[in-house]
Amino acid sequence: MTLPTPSPGRIVAAAGLRPEHALSVLAGALAAALLPELPPRPVLLALAAIAVVASVLPRALPLPLRTFALLALGFAWTAWRAQDALDARLPHALEGRDLVVTGTVAGLPERSDAATRFDFELREARLDSSTLPLRGGARLAWYGHAGTPPMLAPCERWRLTVRLKRPHGLVNPGGFDGERHAAERGIVAAGYVRETRSAERLGRDALCVDRLRARLSTAIAAARPPADATTPLLQALAVGDQRGLDAYVWGVLRATGVGHLIAISGLHVGLAAIAGALAVRLLWWSWPDLALRLPRRRAEAPAALLAATAYGALAGFGLPTTRTLLMIAVGALAIGLRRHVGAAQGLALALLAILLLDPLALLSAGFWLSFAGVAMLLYTLRPGRGLRAWLFELGWAQAVMTLALLPLTVALFGQSSLAGPLANAVAVPLMSFVIVPLDLLAALLLGASLPGGASVLALAAALMRAQWRLLEHLAAWPLAQWYWPEPSAWTLALAALGVLWLLLPRGAPARVLGVVLLLPLLLTRPPAPPAGEFEAVALDVGQGLAVLVRTRSHALLFDAGARFPSGYDLGEVAVAPSLRALGVRRLDLLVISHGDNDHAGGARAVHDAFPQAALLGSEPHRSGLPLTPCRAGQSWRWDGVQVRVVHPALAMPEGRNDGSCVLLIDGRRGRLLLSGDIEARGEAAVADALPPSAAPLALLVPHHGSKTSSGDAFLRALAPRVALVSAGYRSRFGHPHPRVVERYRALAIPLFNTADAGALRLTFAADGPRIEGERRRRRHWWRE
Repeated sequence: MTLPTPSPGRIVAAAGLRPEHALSVLAGALAAALLPELPPRPVLLALAAIAVVASVLPRALPLPLRTFALLALGFAWTAWRAQDALDARLPHALEGRDLVVTGTVAGLPERSDAATRFDFELREARLDSSTLPLRGGARLAWYGHAGTPPMLAPCERWRLTVRLKRPHGLVNPGGFDGERHAAERGIVAAGYVRETRSAERLGRDALCVDRLRARLSTAIAAARPPADATTPLLQALAVGDQRGLDAYVWGVLRATGVGHLIAISGLHVGLAAIAGALAVRLLWWSWPDLALRLPRRRAEAPAALLAATAYGALAGFGLPTTRTLLMIAVGALAIGLRRHVGAAQGLALALLAILLLDPLALLSAGFWLSFAGVAMLLYTLRPGRGLRAWLFELGWAQAVMTLALLPLTVALFGQSSLAGPLANAVAVPLMSFVIVPLDLLAALLLGASLPGGASVLALAAALMRAQWRLLEHLAAWPLAQWYWPEPSAWTLALAALGVLWLLLPRGAPARVLGVVLLLPLLLTRPPAPPAGEFEAVALDVGQGLAVLVRTRSHALLFDAGARFPSGYDLGEVAVAPSLRALGVRRLDLLVISHGDNDHAGGARAVHDAFPQAALLGSEPHRSGLPLTPCRAGQSWRWDGVQVRVVHPALAMPEGRNDGSCVLLIDGRRGRLLLSGDIEARGEAAVADALPPSAAPLALLVPHHGSKTSSGDAFLRALAPRVALVSAGYRSRFGHPHPRVVERYRALAIPLFNTADAGALRLTFAADGPRIEGERRRRRHWWRE
């Protein structure tokens, strides 16, 4: 269903477009994007009608009313498209059912030893003999089972039997928001190929840019030695193929702040446009008579746009690429119409075009970094002439970008790169003006099987290797990368105002006050529990476990989540970022309850992030870390909070859940039992070992709520006031088991599940334990 309103572009153009008009539409769109729930469609239609009426009134209309019209239009259009995105998602009733789907492989498939993961554009879906109204993107995995995973090519059409579920991501403080990402990318389901034997390849699309990207990426890899570390970087720079960039590479890029270059920045697209314009200039210089038919400047504009579009297609049309393409298109159109369009107006038109075509793009980090970065450069830089002026602007631009984007990088990523200005001052000119042109030339020569491609690529690789060594050196600096706790809205607002104040033109009064406005963001820390009390956060790590316990000045992590054969490490992508977002600068103790992967898999990554942490746990040989054995009777006191090991009393056989290390956290207002994966035998031992206390008890449900745990006798002996279970959404293990859930319900013990509520934050008040789920604390329309 389409919202029946005139396009925002037409309405704003009719009023005489200025940057503040585009900002008004953006403000309305942002207000809609931040809603916890979406308004009914009739309300959106009413707002759109008001906007249309206000837009056709005389221009003498008061500014506040015109601004309101634009705000209402941006709000209504964005909320309407957001509701469309929710309506397109897989219905709950179809989750876990075998569906037969037909569609096309989108993007570049990622193949590993265990599975091939790929995006699939759904064109048809059937359940038995019924056709389903399911269209959009699906993220699928095709496992090898007894053999190797299948080889898939971009733009192939397939008929597959799949099992799907709705987009459902982990929700943690400071963590990646998978459901927001799904809404922004139009992903309506995720799942896996159910039956390989019934899979049928139907052909492939004739016109496919992704197939060309894959071909050029393969040609680059074939022309380099197998172990060359620069090959994945060259593939990413040439065609946006980031499949070969591992966690170490991304860590270096984040620490040095040059990830925007690897992601193919707008600067690269702009250089492609310049190359197209220079080619026309050379052609017109060679044949001067061409100027009699068409002025050179009017010929350069479409050539620049064509070259930029071709490179943008090879890059995969990322958001910075699209923004630059739109700005180039505005400039080309202005030249063709013999109109003058300033840089600010061109940026405003590009912003408006993206909000018109894809308003949910503002859910992505790239949208804000791309537009805010260019806007701040326009706000601060004053073009000069000559090489010295250009070099000064290049260096000053890196400092400006680091400061200007600080509030955004803290809000979006919880970190900032202190080495970024220096790294970018070297990397931007070398990579953008030398390595990328050589890389592209080599890719085109290799793709066309022309001579010289390998030699040009070797030169690009040598320069990239030198550049990479410098980046590695900078990333190793102790303060190259700084992590920040999760900021509040008011500290971000003050910081943004402080940045604008600091970057006012020279001579503006009291610019130093901008530093004062930045201080709350830089210095504010989450409040610590009072002496004698503690708080705990059961992180959302799917089918696994990771619980943070904090006292006034100490922090303990109980388990660290899983690490999968694909290399996806929850310790790295979920646990460590969450600890930093919660303000943990130093981890005092890492406890691994036992060696199962869903508890110990992420331990190595967590210990790498917090190397000063002492190590304690069961089954040290299975965990891969030098753990001090966990034995009943060990205890210590932190800030008036007693921590006891209550199980196991003796060494248990390897691989036994009942050998899990069990901790009792005893504070002034309440207690928490961290139970690991103990089952019936272990539960009996723990119940006998617990010291008597009148303080209310919170229980971490043993073994994720499996049917072999949470026995009736155990629950009656402990009489917990509340229970927390860490489980995965629609996990194949079926945790927590329905019989266990019923057992807790029958005993009137409230049960909270990370799969439903996200990370669970436990505190104790005078009236007992309180639990707050992260999904409820940070409600958004795109979440369940």
